[in-house]
Amino acid sequence: MLRQQVHRLTVATRGPGFFDVTAKIQDWLRVAGAGEGLLTVFIQHTSASLTIQENTDPDVLADLGDALERAAPRAHPYRHDIEGPDDMPGHVKSMLTSTSLAVPVVGGRAGLGTWQAIYVIEHRDGGHQRHLLLHYLGT
Repeated sequence: MLRQQVHRLTVATRGPGFFDVTAKIQDWLRVAGAGEGLLTVFIQHTSASLTIQENTDPDVLADLGDALERAAPRAHPYRHDIEGPDDMPGHVKSMLTSTSLAVPVVGGRAGLGTWQAIYVIEHRDGGHQRHLLLHYLGT
């Protein structure tokens, strides 16, 4: 019989960068009694996003951060600047990445590859409390 569970996870960020949330998600799946199914991870923000990326070489994340900065530089003259010069680039970066992820759950764990982790990507300069909705559907 299929069942579903929803959980809200809060992640504190410290400015631009990648914040690994894999362990927190794996812990929740364990507590939720997950078996086989599908996990949806959704971030409730428009200037932060999600990705699944390499978890071993920190240069990968640094290079990805640099690439996002080139794609949406803070120095560009954006029309929307009410919340500061980091806000509109954050919206663009969020649009280029993901606001939700679908992850298979196998044996009660997120079915990630050996070198993969789930990250919140903070696009704003200051620290924020970012909220993720986790939705599990499965056995």
